[in-house]
Amino acid sequence: MPDPGPSPLQSSLPAAAASFGAHVLADALTAGVEAADAGAGPVQPSPPSSPAPPALPTGPPVLAPASGPVPAPAAAAAPQPSPALERILRGPSGIGTASLHWGRSEAPATPEAPGPTAGNPIPGLYYHPVPEPDPARVEEVSRRIKAWALDEVALYPEDWEDQFDGFSVGRYMVACHPDAPGVDHLMLATRLMVAENAVDDCYCEDHGGSPIGLGGRLLLAHTALDPLHTTKEYAPQWEQSLLSDAPRRAYRSAMEYFLQASTPSQADRFRHDMARLHMGYLAEGAWAQTEYVPEVWEYLAMRQFNNFRPCPTITDTVGGYELPADLHAQPAMQRVIALAGNATTIVNDLYSYTKELASPGRHLNLPVVIAERENCSDQEGYLKAVEVHNDLMRDFEAAAADLAVTCPVPSVLRFLRGVAVWVDGNHYWHQTNTYRYSLPDFW
Repeated sequence: MPDPGPSPLQSSLPAAAASFGAHVLADALTAGVEAADAGAGPVQPSPPSSPAPPALPTGPPVLAPASGPVPAPAAAAAPQPSPALERILRGPSGIGTASLHWGRSEAPATPEAPGPTAGNPIPGLYYHPVPEPDPARVEEVSRRIKAWALDEVALYPEDWEDQFDGFSVGRYMVACHPDAPGVDHLMLATRLMVAENAVDDCYCEDHGGSPIGLGGRLLLAHTALDPLHTTKEYAPQWEQSLLSDAPRRAYRSAMEYFLQASTPSQADRFRHDMARLHMGYLAEGAWAQTEYVPEVWEYLAMRQFNNFRPCPTITDTVGGYELPADLHAQPAMQRVIALAGNATTIVNDLYSYTKELASPGRHLNLPVVIAERENCSDQEGYLKAVEVHNDLMRDFEAAAADLAVTCPVPSVLRFLRGVAVWVDGNHYWHQTNTYRYSLPDFW
């Protein structure tokens, strides 16, 4: 299998766009498409003034615009791109356009010799290597997320601390969002990621989860994201319920921070994607309860919902801009997002394979389902799952490249690049997280 090569600022997306006519891109810029990218400028929340036990807050501090220009990165690799294409990928310049550029660390970069990347990639897997994430940002995000988990939402008891640290969520989010203008933006994604994993662990899997009664738990937790509108008599009981367990406390707090930085359409998009996620949890839980092993296509359908989709679709909020709702809703964009979510989730199936086999009970993942439903060995099932992932990745890249050509709007190009970056960063984290994952001996 050919080596796909390094990630061009982590995105494999705009290569096909290089063939798009320079005059068309210039016309698009002349028509004012840059204005579509100026929706939500970068914002920086202030940290809470003092730690407090979990309580229904009035909301995180209102976020203020970031100051100072954010330098733009080099354009994504493309064969001899036209000047107009380079202009699109670089983004506009001048007063008021700082929010449209890739973010960089606030501190000057210190040149360092690149060290070896931890962990081994899965042989034959199609992926793009990424640069090591900014260590200063990783350290600060890791510090802040642990303080949030402990002091703001009381997310886990002391004996879970090693597992929390081993998750390496700071490194994960910095790798997936290199365009974040600052740590405050990175924290938007990091809180939501930790909250989503708390729901998965505590309601569904490792830490007391069970398919029995799962629907009721998920529905009540979802009201922390999509608030209940009810009568004055019953509203206080619902509000109190948001403090009743760690997953709901985490959802409530993470969503309040997110609402301060997002537009109403971005927040509603996220709620929709979380409803999709919860529906996927319910399908997997129902199969576990009835001991049903789905057909391969059924499993892949479930994984389109029980997957990482909510994470890459907030890439514009984390980047400090907005992909307008009508562009996000286009069928071509929805296909790109779905394929990205599907490919990244199969990466999780593959890297977590041995971890899940060692856990109590039976865990469904793509290699297990293929082996059982297609009557092949564990090794053959695993290797075929690698090929399924590779097909999804190539389809994702082709669909993204096609959309970049047919809709060369700056916000679309930046969003597509951000999703591709998230795909690459997600693989990086799985490969390098040797605390959680190890590969089977199939080669």
